[in-house]
Amino acid sequence: MTYGQGDFQYELVNEWAQVPERWGSLVDVGGVAIDAEDNVYVLNRSEHPVIVFNREGAYLRDFGAGFFLRAHGSLITQDGSVFCTDDGNHVVAKFTPEGEQLLTIGTRGQPSDTGYFRTWEVWQSTSTVRYPGPPFNRPTGVAVNTDGDIFVSDGYGNCRVHRFDAGGTLKFSWGEPGGAPGQFRLPHDIAIDGQSRVLIADRENSRIQLFSQDGRFLEQWHDVIRPTGIFIDANGIVYVSEFCLRVSIFTPNGELLSRWGNTSPVKEGALFLAPHGIAVDSHGDVYVGEVSKTYSGVDRGIRTIQKFRRIC
Repeated sequence: MTYGQGDFQYELVNEWAQVPERWGSLVDVGGVAIDAEDNVYVLNRSEHPVIVFNREGAYLRDFGAGFFLRAHGSLITQDGSVFCTDDGNHVVAKFTPEGEQLLTIGTRGQPSDTGYFRTWEVWQSTSTVRYPGPPFNRPTGVAVNTDGDIFVSDGYGNCRVHRFDAGGTLKFSWGEPGGAPGQFRLPHDIAIDGQSRVLIADRENSRIQLFSQDGRFLEQWHDVIRPTGIFIDANGIVYVSEFCLRVSIFTPNGELLSRWGNTSPVKEGALFLAPHGIAVDSHGDVYVGEVSKTYSGVDRGIRTIQKFRRIC
């Protein structure tokens, strides 16, 4: 079966991830990141939080055991550094490709005060954020600019984007709760494009917001439903995973190029249950991670991470 349209069409690679059988399930995949050799780093919620595969799906190594309370988002920089967010422990961490911890931003187990409290439903929880707070209250995504500055979307329990220097010192923050331009209701992921624009998946407002790196609002895209992950390739093409059970691909100007997802709401045999993270390798192949166990109560096994091979 072919997915997508036009110049962005794909086929599903069945059972791509070759996880050691003794490990069992990945439970949920929060983030997906790809290094310069097209190795795929899968940030998940099993006892092996960061699993590294080659592009054929063969297991290479893993790290991060015991570090994460709830692994959420990830990024690999040009120098190979691996950044991960832990929204359960309220921290962002930087690792070497082999898993040596280099930096932690935030204080483990100490959320900032925003008025937030967790309820039974995510949307209701995000609406309890009454005022912006300092880093962090359940941080979600991370991006790094060409100068090494670190940008963090924060998150389930906050309504802000924080900018740090390369050593983890806070420079400034922006955002407040709400639905107006420049406001957020669950800033869920973040990416920086070749034009130095900061793209934010404003999940519960169902939009992508674009800012300058000093926090100035530029524009917003509305052709998304509960966006969860953003990836931008070398050509500026924007790939978005959406909780509405689909993947969308846009030009740098926000024009839709391709889209695919479920054709039926039935869980059994569904292509997606809860798309959460997305990344693209140098061949144009797309990798989508899901949090199907948390969101839908379904353990998809190795299908928690899926690869779509580009065919045109």
